[in-house]
Amino acid sequence: MSSLRLTFLGTSAAAPTAHRNLSGLFVKREGQSFLFDCGEGTQRQMIRFGTGFALDAVFFTHFHADHYLGIIGFLRTLGMLGRTEPLALVGPRTAATFLPKVIRLGAEDAPLPVTIAEAEPGDVVFRGDGYRIEAFATDHRIASIGYVLIEDPRPGRFDPAAARAAGVPEGPLFGKLQRGEVVRLPGGRTIAPREVMGPPRHGRRIVISGDTRPCEGTMRAAEGADVLVHEATFGDQEQARARETRHATAREAAIVARDAGAQRLVLTHLSTRYDRDPDILLGQAREELGERTPVMVAEDGDGIDLPLRD
Repeated sequence: MSSLRLTFLGTSAAAPTAHRNLSGLFVKREGQSFLFDCGEGTQRQMIRFGTGFALDAVFFTHFHADHYLGIIGFLRTLGMLGRTEPLALVGPRTAATFLPKVIRLGAEDAPLPVTIAEAEPGDVVFRGDGYRIEAFATDHRIASIGYVLIEDPRPGRFDPAAARAAGVPEGPLFGKLQRGEVVRLPGGRTIAPREVMGPPRHGRRIVISGDTRPCEGTMRAAEGADVLVHEATFGDQEQARARETRHATAREAAIVARDAGAQRLVLTHLSTRYDRDPDILLGQAREELGERTPVMVAEDGDGIDLPLRD
């Protein structure tokens, strides 16, 4: 089984509260780990919730202060811990000019080696073993992008009965077929994997919206997603404010999830007015999704383990 876990480090919008830190989402897939946004105090949340500091990359959705200020102290901590391996920092347009100034704030040089890359919608920003992370277009007040982790399709299930019926003897040839290899039987006849394997199985898909209005980019990225992590800064009564600030309401996030066919919706980036009692946001989202699609409001420290698709 290939493990895939999301840990919510910060779920508040704009300002921290006693219960919610600023934006930060930790994603771990097998031995590789990523941080999406790094609000002030993120490194303390990583200690608090036990994620560890062994990151492969930090992805910024945009450069409003509540999404990046934490990287300043975090890099200094990594430097004091003796990290020498370069850390990849990825962000939207302006990252290449903005981030070098940020990471040197209060220091003559960066505390450890970093690589900085700008991403445009559609760019593959990371490739791992059997998966990739892509950027997609979002709609905020400044340059912004979201990210989607996409696993490669997996082979279909092996059908031993079909293999036996085709004359394949049990043993090493079974293993070759499961690995996608064509096998040759003693009489010279060949058997292709497609003859004894079920249809390919979809890999998992995680979508992280960042700050955005509902938009086509998020909708496309979220098609059939296992989980859509979407901002829900406001409720229905702040609809005008959501439009003005280029944020989304909980209901709008739910409509995106519903229309995209996402399997689960997680609401985050809540206005401080919903800090202690986000049930109103949850209720408005459920009015759009009904009982078919699970929806939750993330709390700091919440973790989600995503099983492989059958």
